[in-house]
Amino acid sequence: MDEFWAGWGSNGIAEHAPSAIHFCMTWNISWELYRSFLGVLREGSLSGGARALGITQPTVGRHVAALEEALGVVLFARSQMGLLPTEVALALRTHAEAMESTAASLQRAASSQGDGVRGVVRVSVSEVVAVEVLPPVVARLREAHPALKVELVSTNRVQDLLRREADIAVRMVRPRQAQLVARRIGNIELGFHAHTSYLARHGTPRTPDDLAAHALIGYDQPSAFVREAIKSFKGFTRDAFALRTDSDLAQLALIRAGAGIGVCQVGLAKRDAALVRLLPRALSLKLDTWVTMHEDLRHSPRCRVAFDALVEGLQQYVGTAAAPAPRATMPRARPTASP
Repeated sequence: MDEFWAGWGSNGIAEHAPSAIHFCMTWNISWELYRSFLGVLREGSLSGGARALGITQPTVGRHVAALEEALGVVLFARSQMGLLPTEVALALRTHAEAMESTAASLQRAASSQGDGVRGVVRVSVSEVVAVEVLPPVVARLREAHPALKVELVSTNRVQDLLRREADIAVRMVRPRQAQLVARRIGNIELGFHAHTSYLARHGTPRTPDDLAAHALIGYDQPSAFVREAIKSFKGFTRDAFALRTDSDLAQLALIRAGAGIGVCQVGLAKRDAALVRLLPRALSLKLDTWVTMHEDLRHSPRCRVAFDALVEGLQQYVGTAAAPAPRATMPRARPTASP
């Protein structure tokens, strides 16, 4: 409830411009104007926005000018570096992106009309799971439902299901919102690993202190998850890394190439006999994994079959698959024990 009431504290616009009152009174602005506004905001120029949207530069210019006139504000200032967003434009961004997500969600819902399972379902999942775990799951889903189209969003950012940035999300954190339907998958374990070729050249560390003599693979800029995770292993800090990247896929590729010692999913490493787990007692991070979606989508055939397929496939991956549950029962976001 704290998050709910905090959202009513400010609309994020009136703090930046007196003309916000004009904005609040303007309800009939076309979505196309906001779409062009977002294109310019993201690309930094009219031409860049036009290319990203697949329309002409004059059209984008007219859209931005029309939006500025309708709102009674200046959204961009010209500079040698291109178009710079004003404070009002930056304040509008979150609201415009929410409109963008809603518009995309409407299109996905409209595409599902008709008999059987059809339409578009958008799934948000971490980079590693998207590339290493989900492809066979999605392939089986499409074989069973050929009229279903799947949009796989590979990102480590937690997308907002309440704002419909995605229909379904695989999250490595326990969901808190009551409006979400959620199914716990189990724990995905992380641990130190190295390729046999690296160990053959440099030896195998036997204690955590031995890692100081090895090439460690790790992050460049710590995320909130990383900051929390390294609390359990004090020596795993940025200064200790010989190879730094914030891409989990790049770290996994470096481990597989024999470049050094890094952290990856234990389940993935077990698929490759050349990857050796190291110091399991020193580092064992367990990610509480859930499949979630908005409760309003629980009766949508396209979302329901995708949800069930993700749950089944991920349970098989983490080794927690059990007898199939009745299709009519799907636990709410209140945490439930893994079947």
